[in-house]
Amino acid sequence: MTLENPLEPVGRAALAASREMLALGPEEKADALRRMAAAVRAAVARILQENALDMEEAGTAGRNAAFLDRLLLTPDRVERMAHGMEQVAELPDPVGERIREWTRPNGLHIRQVRVPLGVIGFIYESRGTVTCDAAALCLKSGNAVILRGGSESLRTNRVLAEALRGALKESAVPVDALQLLASGSRDEVRQLCELDSCLNVIIPRGGKGLIRAVMEYARVPVLKHLDGICHVYVDAAADLEMAVNILDDAKTQRPGVCNAAETLLVDAAVAERFLPMAADRMRLRGVECRVCGRSRPFFGPEAVAASEEDWSTEYEDLILSVKVVDGVRDAVEHVNRYGSHHSDSIITEDGKARDYFLRRVDSACVYHNCSTRLSDGEEFGFGAEIGIGTDKFHARGPMALRELTSYKYVIEGSGQMKDPSRIPGEDRA
Repeated sequence: MTLENPLEPVGRAALAASREMLALGPEEKADALRRMAAAVRAAVARILQENALDMEEAGTAGRNAAFLDRLLLTPDRVERMAHGMEQVAELPDPVGERIREWTRPNGLHIRQVRVPLGVIGFIYESRGTVTCDAAALCLKSGNAVILRGGSESLRTNRVLAEALRGALKESAVPVDALQLLASGSRDEVRQLCELDSCLNVIIPRGGKGLIRAVMEYARVPVLKHLDGICHVYVDAAADLEMAVNILDDAKTQRPGVCNAAETLLVDAAVAERFLPMAADRMRLRGVECRVCGRSRPFFGPEAVAASEEDWSTEYEDLILSVKVVDGVRDAVEHVNRYGSHHSDSIITEDGKARDYFLRRVDSACVYHNCSTRLSDGEEFGFGAEIGIGTDKFHARGPMALRELTSYKYVIEGSGQMKDPSRIPGEDRA
């Protein structure tokens, strides 16, 4: 006898809620999001209090600075969470959008329209801000969501979920369209991944260990990225002042996130002029540089010799690998070999080099003369994102409202059949 998954009641409630969501109009969902934003603002004191306890515990456990930064909530971050939900509320509703529409010679009229995915299992680590982003995007796109945050942010997520669900009670959106698994049990990740009787998709957001575990356990499709090994390539025709500023932003603005640059590639033709600038800026920011043999003369004795492993390492810290390459083709070959298909940027004023890089780099986001840190739902005008997809599914790059929908075909006719000759007639036996 097979034992029932302990999360079946949660899953069935989410499934029932997702079906109720199909009847809601855009304004009803937008109203729910505005109420959720107001509830978060009203609960800011409790949110910060609970987050302080999570931070204290994480500090005692010896978590590094990047981890603590992801976990930390401030009044400004809470306000941005609330404002982000209001932004999502005002975005066009993707559900019901006509993607294509045509009429066949026999008069059959066919429409391809967007529909919600259904029930989304969202598994993530440390960031309380993600709780609000995921809730807003899933509900706006007509989906129910089961959230499973990390144990390190359990207190923060509990108070956030309490506020969000309280707001739903005053809206047309069913409360069980948003549920948080809050026991803190490690078994919840496996149990949620195995809930294929109710879930339509799993989205993990966190470290490689979490994502690999989800991929191992999941019985439904997984939208994910494993690594954020992002590159900045400084071409021979680059504006060098622009290049060093972009590198600074891409590496140091927030080094613990997936769209931070991990590797600097520099064309040999400009290395002698650019690398001293890069070394000075990275030294100012406290960045440890791991350098190839050709770039080593431009860095001080504190630079570390790069190993083969460095080119495929996501540091999530103030560490940067540096390599001199022989032009844009060499750079593209390096990015495609060692990168993670996430976000990569070329800095150049040469149109041919730009086009070669943008066409040949096989990443979800490719940039010209701007920072990889712009791989972000808000920066793209999506209001928020539920993650960055690097697989070649329908969802690639920042995953927002449209990426949380599928489609169906709506066919209207006037009696058309596959084989009208099979209709019995008066003269047929």
